[in-house]
Amino acid sequence: MPHNPHATFTVDSAVELAVIERSGFVESRHIGSAVLLSADGSVVTELGDINTPIYARSALKPFQALASMQSGVPLRGAQVALACASHVGSLDHMDVVSGMLKAAGVREDQLQCPEAWPQDETARNWLVRSEKGKSKLAFNCSGKHAAFLWACTENGWDTHSYLEPNHPLQQQVRGVIEEYTGEKIAHLGIDGCGAPVAAVSLKGLARGFSQLAKAPGDQSFNARAATIATSMLDYPWAVQGRGEANTIVMDELEIIAKIGAEGVLAMATQQGVSVAVKILDGNVRATSLVALTLLAAAGAVEVPGVASVLEKVVEPVLGGGRPVGKIRLGPAVSALLD
Repeated sequence: MPHNPHATFTVDSAVELAVIERSGFVESRHIGSAVLLSADGSVVTELGDINTPIYARSALKPFQALASMQSGVPLRGAQVALACASHVGSLDHMDVVSGMLKAAGVREDQLQCPEAWPQDETARNWLVRSEKGKSKLAFNCSGKHAAFLWACTENGWDTHSYLEPNHPLQQQVRGVIEEYTGEKIAHLGIDGCGAPVAAVSLKGLARGFSQLAKAPGDQSFNARAATIATSMLDYPWAVQGRGEANTIVMDELEIIAKIGAEGVLAMATQQGVSVAVKILDGNVRATSLVALTLLAAAGAVEVPGVASVLEKVVEPVLGGGRPVGKIRLGPAVSALLD
């Protein structure tokens, strides 16, 4: 049966990646697909359909940031990580984005991402107390948008239409995504922040992260890609937020991790072993468990380190405030550990 070009893979071509167990009863099942690639790009582990396109959502941000940098944006330090971020809108996050806008010579109201309350409680309370209200700086994609605007001012491009698919910057973005994933974009839609979002396969997404992660260790790779990989690990708080899953993974295991909406997650070790996961129901709660298990089963990360991180990033199953169950691996994943 031919694949529908306007749909991702189906339940029939996916596997049970994880289940939610409460009081000894399996309450929910997370169905999806996952792939692990070796450093040379070959498939080591294939669970479900890894070739049908998915919207990679915010997992594409490092490549969007790379397009901004290749367009002349002089991002430095935490600014690089913020351009790749799905952040929680902490005061530190908003401060860095504000600095990016100032350097670009643009105003906050020129950002075309929506206004939002921060996920970060301290920042939210501050916005409430100061009666400032919702802020575009607090939206989790504001760093990416600030880099987009900066690319426009560096090149004399129109700042009003920077999210249009035919804008010079978005053409650059598509070129970077296709170069790093090694495949043509299957479909182009509109992301939650208003920017174009590309559909690529899980295999392509994992390939892209492998290329990115290997860049710092190989002078033949793009120097700006190396800067992105290094900055994500140097400023993990900027990529998501202190205490958040991606930040903990990068801080403690020194592997690049980037979540995407609707159940997407990509990771890569500095050697270039990479993993990409898509949960079909769009829930992200099992993604870190599945991705890190695949890496550990392949010997790409140390098992004790993974176990320590999973205790911090996997949501507990609670009843009355105490643990009464757990998120555990589906049979296809747990079999990899045997």
